[in-house]
Amino acid sequence: MNTQALSAPTALVRWRHKWRQFHALTKPRVVQLIVFCAVIGMLLASPGWPDWQVLLAGTAGIWWVASAAAAFNCLVERELDRRMQRTAWRPTARGELSPRETLAFSLALCALGSAALLLWVNALTLALTLATFVGYAVVYTLWLKPRTPQNIVIGGASGAMPPVLGWAAVRGDVGPEAWLLCLIIFLWTPPHFWSLALYRMEDYRRAGLPMLPVTHGPELTRLHIFLYTVVLLAGTLMPFIYGMSGWIYLVSAITLGLCFMVYGFRLWRQYSEALARRTFWFSILYLSLLFAALLLDHYISPWLGPS
Repeated sequence: MNTQALSAPTALVRWRHKWRQFHALTKPRVVQLIVFCAVIGMLLASPGWPDWQVLLAGTAGIWWVASAAAAFNCLVERELDRRMQRTAWRPTARGELSPRETLAFSLALCALGSAALLLWVNALTLALTLATFVGYAVVYTLWLKPRTPQNIVIGGASGAMPPVLGWAAVRGDVGPEAWLLCLIIFLWTPPHFWSLALYRMEDYRRAGLPMLPVTHGPELTRLHIFLYTVVLLAGTLMPFIYGMSGWIYLVSAITLGLCFMVYGFRLWRQYSEALARRTFWFSILYLSLLFAALLLDHYISPWLGPS
């Protein structure tokens, strides 16, 4: 038997398996939403189409640094992840990737993303992106998450930064429009994550994390979710009031906001685990459609005349 012929496919299989493990560390679904919001920020910051170099380098750089933050999060939370059904499958939790491998991977991605932002975008975007990395991977993960039930609310500031990063990449500064986009994601974060926390409450309790449903009970959490959807709807009107968007966005924001409020109200008054899951997944769709509507409005409204 030709052992050399057999070893090549085996090595390829092992390489693919290792690649899938590293890819899982980057939390691709979460990072994709982050990058989507950053790209929306880039496109909204330009009256026309932004420079291709800035768009591509900014997208890649933010993607790599966000992925590095996710990998670092998996590293520092590997013991915690082992105790939670939702995260026990992660390669770091299962011991399939060593701390040294994970740290090297995170640092390499961070360095790659930082270089792309510094060389082909601008120093402000790099500084804001690295500050976001520290805010999520260090301040939120190591300090807020294990200490306060308001971890999601306070830590949501770093998670709300992607459109600001995109805006800074194109404009080289951060205007009020960028902070309005940041505000929307900041207000969206609590009802999004608390919906997840409701149906994963025992997971968080077992892990010893002070999530709001664990510390203050599910009923108060459900009320908070509903109230946040109301405040969120008001917050999403700000781009129109400020003159940043037109009627296409306004109608979309009101329609989507009312739908989210219905989910929040039903969750508060008629709770079920299935409804909590649907609310969580709808919240992701909500944010995607809201920002897509803002982008559509950005390009179509000028052709329709003043709002």
